[in-house]
Amino acid sequence: MTNLPIEVNLEYTGNINPEPGTPDRSPYSPSDELKQMVKLAIALERPLLLMGDPGVGKTQLASAIAYEFTQKYQKEIQQAQELVKEKDWAQDWIKENKWPLYPWYIKSTSRAKDGLYTYDAVGRLRDTQLVKSEYLAKSIQQKTIQRLEDETQGGYIKFGALGKAFQTPIPAIVLIDEIDKADIDFPNDLLLELDEKRFFIEETDREVKKIVSPLIIVTSNEERTLPNAFLRRCLFHYLDTPSDKELKKIIKLHFGEDLPNITEIIAAYRELLANTAKAGGKKASPGELLDFIKVAQGILNTPVQDILKLMQQNLGVLLKTRDELTRHKKSLEGKKDDSR
Repeated sequence: MTNLPIEVNLEYTGNINPEPGTPDRSPYSPSDELKQMVKLAIALERPLLLMGDPGVGKTQLASAIAYEFTQKYQKEIQQAQELVKEKDWAQDWIKENKWPLYPWYIKSTSRAKDGLYTYDAVGRLRDTQLVKSEYLAKSIQQKTIQRLEDETQGGYIKFGALGKAFQTPIPAIVLIDEIDKADIDFPNDLLLELDEKRFFIEETDREVKKIVSPLIIVTSNEERTLPNAFLRRCLFHYLDTPSDKELKKIIKLHFGEDLPNITEIIAAYRELLANTAKAGGKKASPGELLDFIKVAQGILNTPVQDILKLMQQNLGVLLKTRDELTRHKKSLEGKKDDSR
């Protein structure tokens, strides 16, 4: 059966979220500008590059889109899974029965090829030696021979995030997370794959072409300047720290409408940012603010009344270096002196 692309009119609204407190699922509140950039990335078939401070929600966008698509497009998911049900690389996705999401978490040792495929040459060499053994069970020997004689060498090829996405009959979501962690040449090594959505398996001289263009989300913490050739191929969006109105909406999505003193929580958070931002360094992120609220509401089971006091008792949730803690405490001491 030919793996033809399945017609689906994708739209990400940001309005479909899990209920507060759902295990392993976090709600997401995209801005109108971000939703527009996702729409353009789908229409233009270009990667969407997200930059912004750590903790503002860059990585979570891909999961949020996949969650909404899972709720809206179950028929298309089942049709696509039927087309690839015989493929080894698709088995984990088929078990999940969700919109295909392939995360690729970049490390300093990551290579561009890792996102396409890896070839187990050692495993093949082992099989060539193992198949000659007189002690090998006949059934295992036959399977080993079949694996060795397979022209596609499928038993020794493991596809990466992009390699799977190019073969998926619906537009899979690929997350290339923290691309600036990799070697400086890493983004340029992906130019052909991002442009033409194809790659070669050198060991078998096979070309893998995309069935349908995936939605590629790339994140960066700006630790390294990305090459111009790579940037030209991307759409770009910068995620700013949310406004008070946006923070209130995010908090309600995570913890429900009846959380007391949201205004006071946000005011205390802003004061904390002001105290630590004077000397530069890392800011307490919205993600860390959500962690603090979890502490106050869940672990300590304390009513959120004296927000500043609670923050002082749990500063390690929000501030992550000795300098930050010192600056914040000195700022508070200065305010006490001024009030005398």
